[in-house]
Amino acid sequence: MTDRHTGVTVPARFRTEDCSLKDVLERVGDKWSILVVAALAREPYRFRALQRAIDGISQRMLTLTLQRLERDGLITRTVIDLRPPRVEYALSATGHSLTVPLRSLADWAEEHRAGIAASRARWDAQQSGSGS
Repeated sequence: MTDRHTGVTVPARFRTEDCSLKDVLERVGDKWSILVVAALAREPYRFRALQRAIDGISQRMLTLTLQRLERDGLITRTVIDLRPPRVEYALSATGHSLTVPLRSLADWAEEHRAGIAASRARWDAQQSGSGS
């Protein structure tokens, strides 16, 4: 298929018209989804405990993130019949499989963190020195 704007042939796996790579990457690539998956990789959590485990996430953002991850089949939501009812969130099998590439990404980030920080400092110095 040829992209109508650029005239470039787009491989089928990169087309955006269907539930494709773009949709999946938007879900698993956003900051809050990654942090929720990373937390749930350690253990299942109740809502408030999960919120405490993820620094800076608001109640609303955690609620939306959990709903989206559940919709995509990455987490499970289990209601435990107690008084009051208890809700627990855990990774599904698909969610667990996501931890493998996330671990690789985290390892890469750790390995290159210092170099990226140095590059940012050089770029920032150049920008401030050029009057831009």
